[in-house]
Amino acid sequence: MSYIRHETFGYNVAMTPHPPYNILILGASYGSLLGIKLLAAGHHVTMTCRTATAALIQSQGMRVRLPIKGRADIGVNGLLEVSSRKMSGQLQACTPQQVSDLGAFDLVVLAMQEPQYRQEGIRELMARIAAAGLPCMPIMNMPPLPYLARLKASHPQLDLTACRAAYADPTVWDAFNPAVMTLSSPDPQAFRPVDEPVNVLQVALPTNFKVARFDSPAHTQMLRQLEADIEAVRIPVGHEQIELPVKLKVFDSLFVPLAKWSMLLTGNYRCVQADAMRPIKEAILQDRAASQDVYEWVAKLCEALGAAPDDLVPFEKYAQAANGLAKPSSAARALAAGAVHIERVDLLVQTLAKQLGMQHASVEKTVALVDGWLAKNRATAHK
Repeated sequence: MSYIRHETFGYNVAMTPHPPYNILILGASYGSLLGIKLLAAGHHVTMTCRTATAALIQSQGMRVRLPIKGRADIGVNGLLEVSSRKMSGQLQACTPQQVSDLGAFDLVVLAMQEPQYRQEGIRELMARIAAAGLPCMPIMNMPPLPYLARLKASHPQLDLTACRAAYADPTVWDAFNPAVMTLSSPDPQAFRPVDEPVNVLQVALPTNFKVARFDSPAHTQMLRQLEADIEAVRIPVGHEQIELPVKLKVFDSLFVPLAKWSMLLTGNYRCVQADAMRPIKEAILQDRAASQDVYEWVAKLCEALGAAPDDLVPFEKYAQAANGLAKPSSAARALAAGAVHIERVDLLVQTLAKQLGMQHASVEKTVALVDGWLAKNRATAHK
């Protein structure tokens, strides 16, 4: 497949002083956020997505709207829209079945939720990626099993077989070499505006992607080069050069991406109630002391696995963001809509904790509530 070449009109975007990397991104919704950053840095991106979405991106490119801190005067409602068609990097979009020469890629970004990798077409592409031995950077709350295998190196007592029940289909990950698997936390929050086409993404919380090193120094150096290239991007607005938010930050610690677990178990999964869903804000702030107790217990679990306190995010910093989280989490909304599979970070955390002799009543309750919703949804789906 040939790349689409666009003139870089309007933006004086980055041109890398070294050969651009070719990067395959699975998942064009959330993946388009990192994709636009890579394109702005001069790298080449192939997005895999549904047929209609791929056709739209092929013809019109991608548009991402980002809030610029302290600059309500920029863009519309303080949102600066950047377009892939004005970037120096080359963009391609296709279905998973249309990805042909995997040898052309330097890095694979897995930008979907864990249950999606079991779907037809994606599962087959994942098997080919594993066989090719390509370095993979998932942007997932749920660490792939090969990444857990890297954590097991410092904790031989961990039973990863017991963890398999937390995955929608653990066999998807069996062929991957842990040495070429890293993990990035999906900290930035973004959504597709309901009144816009699917090639538009709007960023609500412009935090950074935090990625752990690979085993290979060469692969880690590639991440650090991408980090530097994204950092250097500036977009001209009028007579100014504007620095874009949402960076890629590379860490030596394998545990930095797990900092999200405390947030998920305190807010996202505690949205799930017996008969309804509540906003994340309410889950966190209705009983702040109880929320802090859950948050810090999960942090202690991460430390027991090997995290340093500096790898994690203090509860106060998380709680300060709670007022802006006025909707139920995506996991809660999916359950309410009848989903039969969601990411089970709650179950994974419970499983790992039990292996280390740890237990928390609130986490036990949350896992039971999610189990109940999934059982009800599956029973309904099979009627």
